[in-house]
Amino acid sequence: MREIVLDTETTGFDPAQGHRVVEIGCIELVNHVPTGKTFHKYINPERDMPSEAFAVHGLSEEFLRGQPLFADIVEDLVTFLGDAPVIAHNAEFDMRFLNFELGKCGLVKIAAARAIDTVMMARSKFPGAPASLDALCKRFNIDNGARTLHGALLDAQLLAEVYLELIGGRQPDLILAESENEAALVAVEVVHRVARPHAATEAELASHAEFLKRLTNPIWLR
Repeated sequence: MREIVLDTETTGFDPAQGHRVVEIGCIELVNHVPTGKTFHKYINPERDMPSEAFAVHGLSEEFLRGQPLFADIVEDLVTFLGDAPVIAHNAEFDMRFLNFELGKCGLVKIAAARAIDTVMMARSKFPGAPASLDALCKRFNIDNGARTLHGALLDAQLLAEVYLELIGGRQPDLILAESENEAALVAVEVVHRVARPHAATEAELASHAEFLKRLTNPIWLR
């Protein structure tokens, strides 16, 4: 089973108000195990960078001006995503921005049914507890010391670990190789010994007979 853990950074909260995606990071999982394959791009939003957004991710207008447009990277992104489920923290936010950008490019949007929201998973599993990425890293003892600022690829890597914990932790496949089975089949030579005699002696038989005489109404005579 192939899944994609995804995170985005943006210029703000709502694409309908002119905000755009500025960074995308993706991690590939197969059977809940990271494969090492990633997708990571910075994107020129073709607009200014609000100070509030810059304080979150540290991506300046000057830096992003030299990056490709979303239309330049969208083909590679769509290929990497394939038809896999998309795991995101507050998935509605990321899907809204991605689908806005896909729509601008005239491409098919990502169906809502493909999105798996780890915020909702965390709130269902731990009602009333904080569900931020930092809070979940702390809960599961995941090292997020490098997260001084938000970054799409780093956050996707941390989220992949959080997701695996939320679904119960990674369970490695237990496969017995044929060679291991064959090694267990070892011929063992069984030595049969002659049975030892257990017949009672004359003295033991006489003693037992005397004992029976002392019993009143024994059950085996009923």
